[in-house]
Amino acid sequence: QVQFVESGGGLVQAGGSLRLSCTASGFSFSAYRMSWYRQAPGKERELVATISTSGGSTTYVDSVEGRFTISRENAKNTVYLQMNSLKPEDTAVYYCTRTSYPNSWGQGTQVSVSS
Repeated sequence: QVQFVESGGGLVQAGGSLRLSCTASGFSFSAYRMSWYRQAPGKERELVATISTSGGSTTYVDSVEGRFTISRENAKNTVYLQMNSLKPEDTAVYYCTRTSYPNSWGQGTQVSVSS
């Protein structure tokens, strides 16, 4: 059974930083590209960042480029999202999933950024 457990969210002031973690199980983690998504209240879920199987290639949505960094640790079945210079518009529930199979979701982790 594919499972994702996200953690690391919280309440921070604008300009602050958070590091999210997502531990996966139920599949061969190192064989899959991984992505972080977010969903703000009243909005659709949005793709934020993607990382290749080795970690050597990453892509970001324009709104977080230069502020967020996605990384992974295959030995720990874990993908991370380092978020710096946070803005109130980054407030959302953040989820990780397999890039090519965005149909399994964890509970997410809430990130709230105050102005």
